[in-house]
Amino acid sequence: MPKTFYTERDVEDLVARGVTSLDVNDDVVLTDLARDRAAEIGLSLLREHDAPPSAPERPYIATQVAPPPAASAPVSSSDDIQARVRKAVVAQLGNSVDAQLLDTIIRRVLQSVGK
Repeated sequence: MPKTFYTERDVEDLVARGVTSLDVNDDVVLTDLARDRAAEIGLSLLREHDAPPSAPERPYIATQVAPPPAASAPVSSSDDIQARVRKAVVAQLGNSVDAQLLDTIIRRVLQSVGK
């Protein structure tokens, strides 16, 4: 059986003719704009079942799985963070950076982000 497609303009024409609801089944396709416009102007879309539009039914993924408990990150002291950042910068840039300047920059950045 052929499918019937409805656009935003078709929905407006239906409402202008006094239609208040539209039966939506497997043979009826509404564009996204038509669906939005129907909601805006009060055209009821009656569906045979409650599946979301264009969404295939996948019973193998329908069961909800509880998310794993969130592991809390260990709290690091500012000295620990500063040492880790310094180590990462030295690993990337080598010893070409002045150590005192690097420590000053890291300390200022950590202060500005509240660590």
